[in-house]
Amino acid sequence: MNEQHRYYLVDASVLPEVFGKVIEVKKLLEMGKVKTINEGVERVGISRSAYYKYKDAVFPFFELSQGKIITLFFILEDIPGILSNILNVIADYKASILTINQNIPINGTANMTISIRTGNMKGDSEALVDEFKGIEGVKKIDILARE
Repeated sequence: MNEQHRYYLVDASVLPEVFGKVIEVKKLLEMGKVKTINEGVERVGISRSAYYKYKDAVFPFFELSQGKIITLFFILEDIPGILSNILNVIADYKASILTINQNIPINGTANMTISIRTGNMKGDSEALVDEFKGIEGVKKIDILARE
């Protein structure tokens, strides 16, 4: 019988601790904070066998958007330069802008959607979204879609 992969979106708080630690080792390796898997598993406190058992099956939610198109929805305060700040973050991450749609500000806020291609992006989508949240005047940000 040919078993197909099935995927679930599960809150990390209900998963066994080892899954989070496997992801932590992967991040340490990617960021160059450790040079070997051995160093990584020792630092987070799991066995090498646990790492190898789950490394190809456990991924952070935002990692699934790498190399894809994501559409972000913003609610922005009507502040001069806010769009420029958002575009600078996208440029810093080396993501490609596909579309920008912004409504006229009403009562001091405007809605905006931006679709970006993440294929050559440095960093992950989660870090990008966190960066947007730190921009003065960004009241809300949601991921509307992923392709």
